[in-house]
Amino acid sequence: MKILVLNAGSSSLKYQLIDMNGEVVLCKGVCEKIADNGSFLTHKINGETHTIHHDMPNHKVALNLLFEVLLDAKLGVLKKLDEIDAIGHRVVHGGEDFKTSVLVTDEVLEICKKNEAFAPLHMPANIGCMEICRELLPVPNVAVFDTSFHQTMPAHAYRYALPNEDYSELKVRRYGFHGTSHKFVSAEAAGIAGTDQIKIVTCHLGNGASVGAVLNGKIVDTSMGFTPLEGLVMGTRSGDVDPGVIPFIMKKRGISDVGEFVDRYLNKRGGMKGIAGMSDCRDLQKAAESGDEAAALALDMFAYRVKKYIGAYMAAMNGADYIVMTGGIGENSDYMREKVLTNMEFLGIKLDKAANDGLRGEVKRISTEDSAVQVWVIPTNEELVIARDTLALAK
Repeated sequence: MKILVLNAGSSSLKYQLIDMNGEVVLCKGVCEKIADNGSFLTHKINGETHTIHHDMPNHKVALNLLFEVLLDAKLGVLKKLDEIDAIGHRVVHGGEDFKTSVLVTDEVLEICKKNEAFAPLHMPANIGCMEICRELLPVPNVAVFDTSFHQTMPAHAYRYALPNEDYSELKVRRYGFHGTSHKFVSAEAAGIAGTDQIKIVTCHLGNGASVGAVLNGKIVDTSMGFTPLEGLVMGTRSGDVDPGVIPFIMKKRGISDVGEFVDRYLNKRGGMKGIAGMSDCRDLQKAAESGDEAAALALDMFAYRVKKYIGAYMAAMNGADYIVMTGGIGENSDYMREKVLTNMEFLGIKLDKAANDGLRGEVKRISTEDSAVQVWVIPTNEELVIARDTLALAK
């Protein structure tokens, strides 16, 4: 059974075609600069990368181009489009309506449109892509939500201390994101342990970053909130900040639009970029090692916030059996893993420096044999989670 996994952004469309017989990725790629000048498709197959420049004024044109590439004699992997048995869609926000992945129906699409306000930059593209796929290819479509894995959080974790009507009428609460990643790596850790009856702190560390507390296979808390802005210091996002900062800076900077402030300052100019002028952990590390104090501070702030959340979630679960590092930074930066995990022996965490040094993108334990808490690096695979959910529902 072949499943096409799609991740539609406001101006992009990522894809993977996966043969579920062995869970083999047949090809993958991304359409970029949709509805902009210079749009192009990057297609990866058999270890080779091919770039196709093509005008893509909207996602429908992008999808048609993708289907052409999949059928292409040189670049493609299909003889007919009906070899695609189902399509899985990453959908950013399910609100409180979707606790699991679902088959896409007219009713599901209407509920998703109701939830557009929760993620106005991403949901229109997610919804439009599902509608176009149902029109172009008559196969089961499945919506897999970033937020659904977090729907097991108890009220004391997901509620904000705001007036009750803001929750009951407006559904203002903590939703959490990166759900497919936390779900995947926590399940992998449970597989290593041989049981899901364990306490796991999952750290998805990348340009966007979040920490999760997974108790016996279910999320009980996570660092992102109503939006992906809450929680850790990230590449360009501020993470936790006193709300009183917002009116203060707006007044001082002459900004009248709070939406502009949140998007421009907190989402795009905050985080490590706001501290050091750059957001890539690799660039920051090189700069810090060359004596750049701002870069060193940005890395210290990132690591410190992760460390605090690990401690908080160990307190929430009365300990932890496993800590999992994943995401672009978590999987590939031995430097940042060491900064996060150093001086945590009082919590039973002992880093094995030799195991950690140089480790990139491999499943491996990086804690010592006598560490009470096992620490593992586990590369995430969000597309595979989407494909597996799609397979289960399409059947």
